[in-house]
Amino acid sequence: MQKKTVKNMEVRGKRVLVRVDFNVPLDPDGKIEDDSRIRASLPTIIYLTGHGARVILCSHLGRPHGRVDIRLRLEPVARCLSDLIGIPVEALRGAVGPRVEQAVSAMQDGDIVMLENLRFYPGEEENDPGFARDLSSLADLFVNDAFGASHRAHASIVGIASHLPCVAGLLMEKEIEQLSSLFEDPPRPFALIMGGAKVEEKIGILENIIPHVDLVLTGGGVAAAFLQARGYSAGSLPSDSATLVLVKTIIKIAETFGVRILLPEDVVVTARAGPGGAYRRVSSDRIPAGFRIADIGPLTIAGYTRELQRCRTVAWNGPPGIFEIPQFSEGTKAIAAALASLDATTVIGGGSTAEAVTQLGLAPKMTHVSTGGGAFLRFLSGKTLPGLEVLADRTGPKPT
Repeated sequence: MQKKTVKNMEVRGKRVLVRVDFNVPLDPDGKIEDDSRIRASLPTIIYLTGHGARVILCSHLGRPHGRVDIRLRLEPVARCLSDLIGIPVEALRGAVGPRVEQAVSAMQDGDIVMLENLRFYPGEEENDPGFARDLSSLADLFVNDAFGASHRAHASIVGIASHLPCVAGLLMEKEIEQLSSLFEDPPRPFALIMGGAKVEEKIGILENIIPHVDLVLTGGGVAAAFLQARGYSAGSLPSDSATLVLVKTIIKIAETFGVRILLPEDVVVTARAGPGGAYRRVSSDRIPAGFRIADIGPLTIAGYTRELQRCRTVAWNGPPGIFEIPQFSEGTKAIAAALASLDATTVIGGGSTAEAVTQLGLAPKMTHVSTGGGAFLRFLSGKTLPGLEVLADRTGPKPT
């Protein structure tokens, strides 16, 4: 990676503001359901405290839309982090202001505090220069370890760059290196698994990555759009004409590069995508009107598994079915299990895909499970990430 990281900076005795992505799922009682994103930033936090930095963590949680929502305070996140790291983490009741400044001034080397939910402040999402300046005044150095939020041009992601030296955290470094490796002569065969409900969100990835892969395995709404582009019924979720034009363009690009796009042989369809809804298995060219694809069928699972067993690199974005509903989760479970058994580079990205792999207990068996959803999509689409662009270049001049 050509950006400076925290390891390129002297941090002892410095106040280091670290943007993390602790936007963790909460249950109705406000308890953390999955602490994966907190664990992912532990290497950066441990490095900084171990090297005598005074660590000021900041993150968003949920969508409070610029207002205080007591259900989205970061105090439970601070407690979770403290338990994981074995160091007290003080949760402050603000992100800026005199009380926060006083708490930061009292810090000693190796201390950690956590600012309050950034999105309690309208200036965060508005990238307000004043809010960015107030955040920056707390620290001597800014470290961005929030890959999952770095596609947003928010105050805590890009506004701070006008006031502080900005470098990458260790998670950010890992994300960029792992995702970049997919475009840098990866071991072959290289397969892309593309599922999810909306093909519109995946067009950018497909256009950018198809020249680099050998085959694409489709599922869910992505498969429905490709079936429709090839003249078959998409059931109750047909794509509009503009989307079909884009899908047909993708097909032509794949043909140009000799890339195979595999469509399901059979699918599980339903008229009502909810728990307890009736469903049946049909051939992919026989999807009845009023039904939608809810999962791939057993013949497709077997065929896709055979293809994956040959692969040396696999990138996966989007489940092939409605994973959160048990009767439509078999395809996702089978693909995850197949990837976990491979002697290959396996990169998983997208919120629902990462969630599925984590719930199945298979995340440790993957090469890399990205913490990014929108950021993952944007990066693989070849687009710039605002939060990455403002980081100091490793070979460039030092920030002032």
